Amino acid sequence: MSPKGPEQLKPKADTRRRRAAPVVWHIAGTVAAWLSLAAPGAAMVPEFPAPATPTANRQEPLGSYRLPIGPWSATGIASRLTEGRVDQTAWRIDAPGVSTLALLQPLRAQITRDGYRVLYECETAVCGGYDFRYGTDLLPEPDMHVDLGDFRYLAAERSGPAGHEQLSLIVSRSAVSGFVQVTRVGPPRAEAAAGPVINASTKTPLALMPPGADPGEAAIPSDLMQQLESGGSVALEDLVFPSGMAELAPGDYGSLAALAEWLRANPGTGVALVGHTDASGGLEANVALSRKRAESVRQRLIGSFGLPAGRITAEGVGYLAPRDSNQTEEGRTRNRRVEVILTSTR
Repeated sequence: MSPKGPEQLKPKADTRRRRAAPVVWHIAGTVAAWLSLAAPGAAMVPEFPAPATPTANRQEPLGSYRLPIGPWSATGIASRLTEGRVDQTAWRIDAPGVSTLALLQPLRAQITRDGYRVLYECETAVCGGYDFRYGTDLLPEPDMHVDLGDFRYLAAERSGPAGHEQLSLIVSRSAVSGFVQVTRVGPPRAEAAAGPVINASTKTPLALMPPGADPGEAAIPSDLMQQLESGGSVALEDLVFPSGMAELAPGDYGSLAALAEWLRANPGTGVALVGHTDASGGLEANVALSRKRAESVRQRLIGSFGLPAGRITAEGVGYLAPRDSNQTEEGRTRNRRVEVILTSTR
């Protein structure tokens, strides 16, 4: 993959009609964050020391993205057309306090350490304010909020064995939260190499699992029927999610195959999938993430196994039902899970 030459990215035709005065909000929020980039060719894995919730993600196995590499001007935004695998993720960070510069600085430092070269960096007015924001490809509000009076942008690139990689960051804030969008364009690659994939129960990257391990091997217990029928819950220990994401990763899961088989053999039953988290971060964000993960599992059962939607519900309880202590990493790991319980025996 090789980037195209600079071009002009023009704002939407009605930009002038939609112009509004810049909004300067008085923020009582501190955001401290860092970005950890995996090995060359791997997807980016943002990690935040403060409670953070991934709010949206958009992926294209093979697509194009106009990377802004200059400010807005009367002819548009100077940009470079990049092509490859496009991955955009927005994050909301619950950490009151500092400026957008304090949010961007640790990200910039991490990017530099990981071999990226900064192509362009700007803050609100220098970027071009309203016109730059609306001429840039961003995930929609409220998932990615941009204060028109306070945002920062950075574009970078690096070269690796697989080819060129481009990256952009835009950071902003609301009155209560920080917001970060990461856009990465890298060489097309097999889905299996899309980056660190985290076991939902152990939070362990699959790359750290034994050689040749299959996510489906840690299937649902053989006494599933007895546990469900006795009113107990069963943790689906083999489920795999991309780091920090709510969408279930592609793959064959023994636990879901076993559950689907049991549901087909018991047509008068219904089940609930219940997501759980550890106690890191706020309750509201954890409940939302746990519910989204449970819903993702529900959709897989419906779409891949043809189960009736009405027989499966999805709920999230965040950290309210731990099965171990949240005072140790081992305990927190066990608390991050999706469980299934029997809800009806019609």
